[in-house]
Amino acid sequence: MKITIVGTGYVGLVTGTCFSEVGIDVTCVDIDQNKIDGLKKGVMPIYEPGLEAMVLKNVEKGRLHFSTSLQDSLQDSEAVFIAVGTPPGEDGSADLKYVLTVAEEVGQHMTDYLVVVTKSTVPVGTAEKVKNAVSKKLQERASELTFDVASNPEFLKEGAAIQDFLKPDRIVVGIESDRAKKIMEKLYKPFLLNGHPTIFMDVPSAEMTKYAANSMLATKISFMNDIANLCEIMGADVNMVRKGIGSDSRIGTKFIYPGVGYGGSCFPKDVKALIKTAEENGYQMRVLKSVEDVNNAQKSVLVDKVKKHFGNDLKGMTFAVWGLSFKPKTDDMREAPSIVIINQLLELGAKVKAFDPVAMEEARRDLGDTITYTKDEYEALVDADALLLITEWPEFRVPNFEVVNKLLKNKVIFDGRNLYDQEELRDLGYTYFGIGIK
Repeated sequence: MKITIVGTGYVGLVTGTCFSEVGIDVTCVDIDQNKIDGLKKGVMPIYEPGLEAMVLKNVEKGRLHFSTSLQDSLQDSEAVFIAVGTPPGEDGSADLKYVLTVAEEVGQHMTDYLVVVTKSTVPVGTAEKVKNAVSKKLQERASELTFDVASNPEFLKEGAAIQDFLKPDRIVVGIESDRAKKIMEKLYKPFLLNGHPTIFMDVPSAEMTKYAANSMLATKISFMNDIANLCEIMGADVNMVRKGIGSDSRIGTKFIYPGVGYGGSCFPKDVKALIKTAEENGYQMRVLKSVEDVNNAQKSVLVDKVKKHFGNDLKGMTFAVWGLSFKPKTDDMREAPSIVIINQLLELGAKVKAFDPVAMEEARRDLGDTITYTKDEYEALVDADALLLITEWPEFRVPNFEVVNKLLKNKVIFDGRNLYDQEELRDLGYTYFGIGIK
């Protein structure tokens, strides 16, 4: 079986690589010649644990290919996956220009029946626009070729994407014909041997499922951050509250850890897009608007604690920052709370020294040379007035606090992820500030 994946970003590259892992012949297409040249040499455009080794293995096996020519890649393909970016516009709506450009090119160059699959996260109704774009180009060619459009949203967690794809909780597919269903069943059969469910549904429902899932998870995060802020005011410990509610099977333990807000490529963009879609259809997503408001405010909570402790004028002070990416095990800096926090510290006159295990180069794109990037977490502490923990990388979980004590000017820690035991640190003489902890 042969398929084409258009887009070699996070979703496209992981999807193509994992399909090739189970024996499918995959060509990943991108208009960026430098990116394709790099991939052919084994240079990854993103950081994802396990991805590089899997790419190299399947390229060597002859199952995974990279090209800038969609026309050539479509030959003999049974399906083409559109996995290009859908960046948010200024009004929060998803920008579909890249998706529709690919659809037009598919219509120009397809030579046989195809299932055109939207893998990118797209608003409800996008498949219909894709269908129209492909049909228009076929009409211009006076072609009688047929095709189907399907929606196959991804549910990949950055940092665990390979396992998520190979061992999915569920596979959601929106289809409109039995022919398309058979091809999608054939494509996903290798992933179903362990009983992972494939849920077939209509195309609009599949498109909505992706937004609904991410919005629900974002809601859990913002709800817990709201509770954490109230816990501080009332003298409760949010860690105890989290354990108390997480044991309820209706709620569960996932996505109820308080912190400095969510970021990344999915939650912020998808929440905005769903709010905008509702507005365009005359409906207000009141809960989601509050989710977004809480998240935006939460990114300022740590600096508010800094100002309360040190005062509003931070001129002459230096702060160490551990963690820059929006979450561990990725170099993704999109909507990362660290950007907001660092910029606020800089505006207050402070200097910042930061370390992240993999996101330093990506951080430079957003922060430039406004901060100092250090070789490791301990170098960031040298002569710093306090430590701010922003991303809960495993490397930061059990630091040598004797070394920390020798390097920091003041024994002050602002823990944006409640990674450390406050009693233990206070026994060691630290002034400790967590989230939702008095």
